[in-house]
Amino acid sequence: MAVQTLGHLRRLAGLWAVFGVIFALSTPVQAAESIRVLMASDVHRLDVRADSVVWLTDGQSRSHSYNTALHIELRGAALLVNGTRVVGEQLTLRAGEHDLKLWLPRVPVGSHGAALQPADERGALHVSGLVHVVRRGKGLLVVNQVDLEEYVKGVVPAEVNSTWHREMLKVQAVAARTYALYQHMLSASRDYDVAASIQDQVYRGRQGVDARVQEAVESTRGLVVTHDGAPIYAAFSSTAAGITEDAMVVWSKDLPYLKGVECPFDVESPYYQWKASFRVTTLERNLRHQGFSVGTIATMTPVGFSRAGRVSKLRILHSKGELILRGEDLRKAIGYTVVPSTQFTIESMGQDIVLAGYGAGHAVGLCQWGAKELAELGYSFSSILRYYYPGTELQNVALTKMPPVPTS
Repeated sequence: MAVQTLGHLRRLAGLWAVFGVIFALSTPVQAAESIRVLMASDVHRLDVRADSVVWLTDGQSRSHSYNTALHIELRGAALLVNGTRVVGEQLTLRAGEHDLKLWLPRVPVGSHGAALQPADERGALHVSGLVHVVRRGKGLLVVNQVDLEEYVKGVVPAEVNSTWHREMLKVQAVAARTYALYQHMLSASRDYDVAASIQDQVYRGRQGVDARVQEAVESTRGLVVTHDGAPIYAAFSSTAAGITEDAMVVWSKDLPYLKGVECPFDVESPYYQWKASFRVTTLERNLRHQGFSVGTIATMTPVGFSRAGRVSKLRILHSKGELILRGEDLRKAIGYTVVPSTQFTIESMGQDIVLAGYGAGHAVGLCQWGAKELAELGYSFSSILRYYYPGTELQNVALTKMPPVPTS
């Protein structure tokens, strides 16, 4: 994409000065961390297979080997494997050097996630490492414990196209690694570190891991983005459409490296401009489901805007009174794919609400389509990361410290 306006040229000239700083990177070290990835929650069955023996460890640390497919089912209070009850609340599965193949019900991963897509023509997801099946409440959690670098290889092609510029693939690899490590360091009390969906970052195991992805991950092995020596909350989204957003606006978190920066580089994104429509009755129903006391909606008006021009607050007048709703809560109520961003205007409102907007995602931190363009213009992955995460540097995993808990 050629930058076509004088204003854009001036911005680029300023950016060259920023990007002229070269990182002094030490040789990456082997990242020994493993990441616990939530593959499914509240399921009642799954099937597991491998090209070798599958080893199962039950709740009493007893190991069993299987040369056939395993059908795991929660039936009432009983956890069954191929129809036989097993002891304990957790099973651990492994297949040595081979991948485990998982057949999971098509259900969302966590409260904000999208259902995982199968990785092969038979509908299986291929994962390395261990798989833990944990009983929680009336359902099962399925958690893939996998080497950090193997996890990153599964994230990169799920988040961006592996045909994109090599420097952009490196950008995504470092951002994904950093995000995972940050969550890992702060999740000791949870059953998992990250979900395999847009709730955190999309992960599909071995699916899409080609030579270009391998090269991007291996060439940045162990590198993470840090602030004051600790991994950052490496937020990223698809398309900022002009300027990225402050974390304080979206999540009420004051993070010095997640401040808005200009991003005129993503106009080629298919999500740069969009229209959306949805029924008023759908909004009413979904808001009630989320706990809002809402009657019949009469009007909806933006009443607050961020510095970047995104809708921060909406005033909804309804038959029971007034509701002030966050822009992000509207996206959550209607669906993140239906309302791609909070950078919108309301075109019309009758039985349907029609929005016209720009960009996709929360727009905090790294803009993927902007980074793609910068990579094609010749910027290095390190320069791109430093631009979208101001005041940061690259560091080896082994040299990092615990990140501070974000404050509101």
